[in-house]
Amino acid sequence: MIPKMEIYQRLLESKIVAVIRGKDAEEAAAITEAAVAGGLDAIELTYTTPNVARVFEKLADSEVLIGAGTVLDAETARHAILHGAKFVVSPHFDPAIATLCNRYSTPYLPGCMTIKEMVQATEWGCDILKLFPANGFEPSFIGSVNGPLPNVRIMPTGGININNMNAWLDAGAVAVGIGSDLTKTYRASGEEAVSQLVKEYLGKLS
Repeated sequence: MIPKMEIYQRLLESKIVAVIRGKDAEEAAAITEAAVAGGLDAIELTYTTPNVARVFEKLADSEVLIGAGTVLDAETARHAILHGAKFVVSPHFDPAIATLCNRYSTPYLPGCMTIKEMVQATEWGCDILKLFPANGFEPSFIGSVNGPLPNVRIMPTGGININNMNAWLDAGAVAVGIGSDLTKTYRASGEEAVSQLVKEYLGKLS
């Protein structure tokens, strides 16, 4: 079992988390393996993917950090953790998910859009908050949040791409979530193209 603080540290060091949404488990596994081959170290497998547990099982022995995304309730969080998820991400904040994740010493990254949600999530022990959907905000929003809440660490997700990624990181984001680019590239050009795109993302990290 990887210690909770080590998971957080690896997320901070990775800077990029690939959010994988597949039409089925096979597609999600293929995109994930291609992203890992390209050099990504943090993967978020979403529960919108049918039979996503199969992907967790397939990657059970991977040294890459595998987390669960689109987790809407505590039952799903527990399912994810029991299937090997090292961190849990949701599009919203849910105290029940926070309680469950704290019980299992698993990082919980909830989606937040307002100061009120961020304060509440922090009070429940969430150390990294997902700004979602980030395409409704400008990178400068992070600085505005960190004025009154200097300890809040934000990972924008939704609308992040290779052209605006560094603007968010330079503005104070501790990491970013990417996803649609990888899926579109896989469906258009296959696994090698995904790996190449990931290398381009990693090459642009400032």
